[in-house]
Amino acid sequence: MAGTIRNNIKPGIQVEIVLKKDQKSGKLTKGIVSKLLTNSSTHHHGIKVMLEDGQVGRVKNIL
Repeated sequence: MAGTIRNNIKPGIQVEIVLKKDQKSGKLTKGIVSKLLTNSSTHHHGIKVMLEDGQVGRVKNIL
């Protein structure tokens, strides 16, 4: 999955993330990446990002 590799994600791209509160339901939230919060090159649950609106979650899909 592309959302698990840090090099695939850059500020300004549109992604779907899962917020912490939505992890059980799996509900996805669309937004534009503001900054990357995960420092490692990969993460099996998805790279953690902050969207332009301030929401934080892990990337599930790159749009």
